[in-house]
Amino acid sequence: MMPQSRRIVLRGGTVIDGLRQRTRAADVAIVGDRITGVGTIDAKSHDTVIDCTGRLVMPGLIDTHAHLEGAIFTPDVQRAMLRQGVTSVITGQDGVSYAPGSTPWATQYFAAINGPHPHLTTTTGDPDADTTTDIRIRDLLATYDGTTAVNVGTLVPAGNVRHAVMGMDTGRASARELNTMKRMVKTGLADGALGLSTGLDYVPGLYADAEEISRLCEPVAAAGAVYVTHMRGGYEANSEFGIREVARIMERTGVRGHISHFHVHAAEGRKLLSELAAAGHDVTFDMYPYTRGCTLLAMALLPPEYSALDVNDAVEKLKSQRERQRLQSEWFPQVAKKASLGPAWPSMITIAHAPHLEWMWTEGLTLEDIARRIGATVVDTVLDLLIELRLEVSAVMAVRDQRPDDDLAKLFSHDAFMGGSDGIVLGGSPHPRAYGAFARFLSTFVGRSFTWAGAAIHLSGRPAQRFGLGDRGAVRPGWIADIAIVDPTGVRDEATYDNPRQPASGIDDVLVAGEVVLSNGELTGELSGRGLRRTGAAR
Repeated sequence: MMPQSRRIVLRGGTVIDGLRQRTRAADVAIVGDRITGVGTIDAKSHDTVIDCTGRLVMPGLIDTHAHLEGAIFTPDVQRAMLRQGVTSVITGQDGVSYAPGSTPWATQYFAAINGPHPHLTTTTGDPDADTTTDIRIRDLLATYDGTTAVNVGTLVPAGNVRHAVMGMDTGRASARELNTMKRMVKTGLADGALGLSTGLDYVPGLYADAEEISRLCEPVAAAGAVYVTHMRGGYEANSEFGIREVARIMERTGVRGHISHFHVHAAEGRKLLSELAAAGHDVTFDMYPYTRGCTLLAMALLPPEYSALDVNDAVEKLKSQRERQRLQSEWFPQVAKKASLGPAWPSMITIAHAPHLEWMWTEGLTLEDIARRIGATVVDTVLDLLIELRLEVSAVMAVRDQRPDDDLAKLFSHDAFMGGSDGIVLGGSPHPRAYGAFARFLSTFVGRSFTWAGAAIHLSGRPAQRFGLGDRGAVRPGWIADIAIVDPTGVRDEATYDNPRQPASGIDDVLVAGEVVLSNGELTGELSGRGLRRTGAAR
């Protein structure tokens, strides 16, 4: 007689469906990686019973925008996600990641955002070989199978695709180059990618026009996948510019769209979204519950052409006294005119990641404070910092117009909203959004933007459907048992700008694929996470 599979029973909680505005008092039974029953469960002596009295049994939350593809192997990062109820993250964002490709370009360019991947290499492994091997999306996804407590999906990053075919050529792609890029996108989707991402304020996405992006979106539309974009030209007051391009791409291809980190006032954002819907476009968006952002210092404060340079060339150029004088007189006055920053920019930018022993003291300080301490001008401080750290610097960016929670709440309540942390964990003073965004959604915006049932829809059920994650995102029989057990009165974000690595509280027990990965707030050592391949299953 075959031994009976171990069963887990979640007893006495309030079950939140994830796809409907429905909650009910019920037990949940789990065998293997699947939910086998929701209702009154007669627990047996051999069952593992978890008491959920007074707690909510929710589908595991899905972070639709994260930069954790390398950091997720770190136990501290896994614990930070699970303590927020996050069981799956979607990476490959902003058009730059580890795959596809055969050079270390992407890792070097996004070193301060994604960091290195500990289990991928572009070399063949033969020390006597001069050739490199292409890393495919399937290779990247395979690194997450059974190696982490959190599921990881990825998008095909369009910047990688363009760089693989055109390098840093700033011109338009030829017909042959477009066909090669389309084949790469199609291959990535076949490997399991969840869609295509662009980062149109980064390079080389900066050089791709709407026609090129549309061509790359053709296989995305054909596969029923989604086009995810960090829009061109910044956000906030300039959001309409980026939205118009998104609309043109969707009009040409019929692709479904998704706008990354939609920084905009609620009234303007709702107007733009309504216009897209009226035109027949299928668009969703993600946001995080903070008004400050985080990005590469070089992207924020240097002319765009610097991003296209090899790091060595960029550093040498910054060392030129003539170039420094030019930047001082011609470029930095333009920085002071940026709508989101203004003339007070030195006091609004805080260093997050400065990986050099002589500069680590700058993490957590504003550029103004750093310049004062070393007795230099702010411009010289910025340029010296970028030179010494070879551009590997990230910063938390404040904005002049700090939108209140009530304004954020008006966008979070929109039907097209999904949760995304834009989480970056590198450095001594990262943005707190990686450690706190989803706990903050639950603690601050349940009751303002959505009910508890609505939170599960926005943060789990709908993202799972949108990105083709199959039987995830609901607490129903037959579905995969990615489950967060939430104390509705105790859940809250603890991470702050001054102490950004504080894990959230109020979520102490989490299951991924039927295994208890977090118990009493601590990792159990179970590594049941998987690389998420797009299934296309829509419900």
